[in-house]
Amino acid sequence: MKLYSFFNSSASYRVRIALALKQLSYDLEGINIRVGAHKAPEYTAHNAMALVPTLSEVAVGDIGQSLAIIDYLDQQYPEPRLIPQNATQRALVLEIAYGIACDIHPVNNMRILKYLSDVLQVGAEQKQAWYEHWITEGLQGIEQLLVKAGAEQFCVGSAPSLADCCLIPQLANALRMGCDLSAYPLCRRVYEHCTSLPAFQAAAPENQPDYMA
Repeated sequence: MKLYSFFNSSASYRVRIALALKQLSYDLEGINIRVGAHKAPEYTAHNAMALVPTLSEVAVGDIGQSLAIIDYLDQQYPEPRLIPQNATQRALVLEIAYGIACDIHPVNNMRILKYLSDVLQVGAEQKQAWYEHWITEGLQGIEQLLVKAGAEQFCVGSAPSLADCCLIPQLANALRMGCDLSAYPLCRRVYEHCTSLPAFQAAAPENQPDYMA
């Protein structure tokens, strides 16, 4: 398998966590989205959406979109399972994962922030206010979902799931952007526990071969 990834991409980070949890080996090729490498024809031949990540050299060819990649990995390599089979736990995991991947992340990813500053000429303070607003709105909801799930060390149940694969990168980005996360104690508890584990550490941005300070 080959993973096209960018070290600081939340979506790439999710997939790296899943691969590490399943102890799957893969080749990694860094795609520097800061300089537009994701729009180069040699990359869009693998990913028509011109986004990272892409999982390549698998039975179905190329797969874009982090949630689709993780679902594929769960089907092909079911241990440890990241999307539970139990209907109740599955619904909780997907509710949390989609809340992050579909509602929080899309409005705050790099291309949106660049459009705000480069095209709409939004100032740095306004851009920061935008980012913090959507983090606040989103994490307030995620915190309540973790209450609903009875979260302790992980988002749902006693093992990492797709929900944790999504939460940890989102909190890492929020911390990098200077957001105050003190109002979300369950989110922080899960983050602190997960980031102490070897699989999550191996997937962290600073441990990637394309890392740039």
